[in-house]
Amino acid sequence: MSFRWLKPFLPRGLYGRTTLSLLLPVVTLALVVSVVIVQRHFEGVTEQMVETMAREVRLVRGADAPGAAGVLEIDVTPVPPEAVPARDIRRWYDFSGIVVIREMRDYFPDLAAVVLPDDRDVLLYLPRAGGFVELEFRRRYVSAQRPHLLFVNLMVAAGLMTVISFLYLRAQLRPITRLAEAAEAFGRGRHMPYKPKGATEVRAAGRAFIDMRARIERQIEQRTLMLSGVSHDMRTPLTRLRLELAMLDEDEAAPMLRDVDDMQRLLDGFLDFARGAQEDESVPVDPVALVRQVVDDMRRARVPVTLVGAETSAQVPLREGGIRRAVENLIGNAVRYGTRAEVSVALSERSLRIRVEDDGPGIPPEHREEALRPFTRLEPARNQDRGTGVGLGLSIVADVARAHGGVLRLGESARLGGLCADIVIAR
Repeated sequence: MSFRWLKPFLPRGLYGRTTLSLLLPVVTLALVVSVVIVQRHFEGVTEQMVETMAREVRLVRGADAPGAAGVLEIDVTPVPPEAVPARDIRRWYDFSGIVVIREMRDYFPDLAAVVLPDDRDVLLYLPRAGGFVELEFRRRYVSAQRPHLLFVNLMVAAGLMTVISFLYLRAQLRPITRLAEAAEAFGRGRHMPYKPKGATEVRAAGRAFIDMRARIERQIEQRTLMLSGVSHDMRTPLTRLRLELAMLDEDEAAPMLRDVDDMQRLLDGFLDFARGAQEDESVPVDPVALVRQVVDDMRRARVPVTLVGAETSAQVPLREGGIRRAVENLIGNAVRYGTRAEVSVALSERSLRIRVEDDGPGIPPEHREEALRPFTRLEPARNQDRGTGVGLGLSIVADVARAHGGVLRLGESARLGGLCADIVIAR
């Protein structure tokens, strides 16, 4: 039997699920015990007490014991027929009263009515020659006093044990929560101090996370140093080569200068890929103002780009240098393979979306995942004759998005018909 239909109604957080797993058995146990108490105490004890009281009522009704009413503390009062209630009366929450009425009617089939006005008195209306008689006696003779105290004590004990268990579980879950926060911070590119605590299994997971984080940081550092070193060392011979070409005839040197410019652009791509989004920390930034500044800078460089949509903005923690580089790369790719680019920014309570669209050939759906890999060039899809590159533009953007805990999504532009690239960052 499948219980998938319950999944939308279950808590998503660890605290919520733990609390549910704690409260469900406690509440179930309390309900089972309550049912047992009702059956054994309210019904069983009340039936025995009513049986005893019914014998005394029979004795009072007998003609041969006129003084028994005073001894048994039963008040007998003749009443006219119009004073007899038309039906039994009890309070809606008086569950033991149900048993009292039922048992009294079993013992006295001619009983006209039973009235239970409160917790103190019981009124029985029985027929007598010429009319009816009202028999009044204390409620404590037929049912237990303050039976609700059993439920109160049960609920108080269950609530106390639930609170104690919840406090203990919260102390056990806190190390897991801190581990999750440290892992999430590392995924966003932040180094959050973390020390393994808690149970043995949680400590083992924490130590494994610390080792993994250290290995990844070393790999990132080694990659950055290697690419930065190679790119930096190649700048000097390229500069000398450019100076030497400048001394040659302009017509002869022009093709070689273009090759040198292409090599310089490739080295800049290597450096951007090496830096990624690691060189700056997250600070509160107005994303709309940042994107507008990037667009204005590129328009001054005669890049055909337009800011078409920018909703009301707010301060969002961002790595300003990384976001700027990512938007510049997307715009550069858009105008390299198309004739124009359009940029929009959408900010909601849950996410930030920066979209860049172009009117180029786009990328087929089956090649979009491959396009995000480093050093990938999609010749058939993106018309590489329009420009040269090393295949790092989208990889850099994807790294920047991941450093912010977001993602780069590629699709088809509904406005321009080309590629639609979305940087989506959760707030």
